[in-house]
Amino acid sequence: MAATHSEYRGYLRSAVDMEAGQHRFHPVQSSEPTYRSLLFGTLAVMGLLQVASSVAILLHLTGYLQEVDLSTAPHRPIEEVQTEPVLNALRDTRKGRRCKTPKESLPSAHLPIRAHQEFSKKGEPKAITIDWDELHGYHHRMNYQKGKLLVLESGFYYIYAKTCFRYYKYGPEDSSLAGLPPVDVSNTQLIQYVYHESIKLNSKAVVLMKTGSTMRWNNTSYNMYCAQQGRGVRLEQGDALYVNVSNAWMLDPEGEGTYFGAIKLGN
Repeated sequence: MAATHSEYRGYLRSAVDMEAGQHRFHPVQSSEPTYRSLLFGTLAVMGLLQVASSVAILLHLTGYLQEVDLSTAPHRPIEEVQTEPVLNALRDTRKGRRCKTPKESLPSAHLPIRAHQEFSKKGEPKAITIDWDELHGYHHRMNYQKGKLLVLESGFYYIYAKTCFRYYKYGPEDSSLAGLPPVDVSNTQLIQYVYHESIKLNSKAVVLMKTGSTMRWNNTSYNMYCAQQGRGVRLEQGDALYVNVSNAWMLDPEGEGTYFGAIKLGN
């Protein structure tokens, strides 16, 4: 009987323990759907935050992120508040791509040499002012008069000039020298000067640029030499620019080789 009683008590403890164990695991099984829903919800919120932060960074980098006044936001349609940065970006892009009209472009000029100029005292190295061709060139918001470019707007300008010289004994430049002794070109000085008449100096002319060379040319062959220079300079309204060259009778009359110009770079 003792053994039977012990077995019965053991059976009772096993049944109680099993029942208690079932109660311990039951809450874990019932809370699993809750944890899964919470996990999915957290991932969804993190995804939305990541997308929103990416859009905000993109708008910030492109310079189109603007502050929204929260006090006035409820009185404005929600579509207007959300799309305003995008519309502003489109407007700014169109403005940046809009071409400037002639009225908005900077002052500039480009003038080729005027053909068929008569230079007296041929063979004399004295520097003579070049006349330029308005018909085949242009000047915008600058004037031209008797070889001089006239500045109408103060600012910082880039000035450039190129002159080409050529000589051929039997060429057209010698046709007017019939019966005269040939010109000695074996030691020819070809110099280009760009002058600046400053209104601050009572229009006194000063050399802005100078270049050139002493050429040893052959009397019986074709010879050519070009001088080119450019620089930036501050100019005032009323200033003037012009180009002088020595031995001007040797100038190449083609505008592709001899020209003069200026363009305003800024204030």
